[in-house]
Amino acid sequence: MASLARQLLGEVLRAERTRQGRTLREVSLAAGVSLGYLSEVERGQKEASSELLQSISQALGVPLSKVYAAVAQSFVEVESRREALAA
Repeated sequence: MASLARQLLGEVLRAERTRQGRTLREVSLAAGVSLGYLSEVERGQKEASSELLQSISQALGVPLSKVYAAVAQSFVEVESRREALAA
């Protein structure tokens, strides 16, 4: 489940960044995190600390609570699809 959480969090962060038309470099500089690490977070390959997530969400201008809410909604959708397939 942890890898799914990382994947969904990364998808939410990447979707917000691309919705804003911003590059990885722009957001990494604003968040004070390396470009490579941010890329790995977006791809669900690295587990980001709460402090790092706060920095990234601030760099994106989005409250962390909204990021978590979007991840929770993604979980609901994934679980709903799994339940439909199992039925």
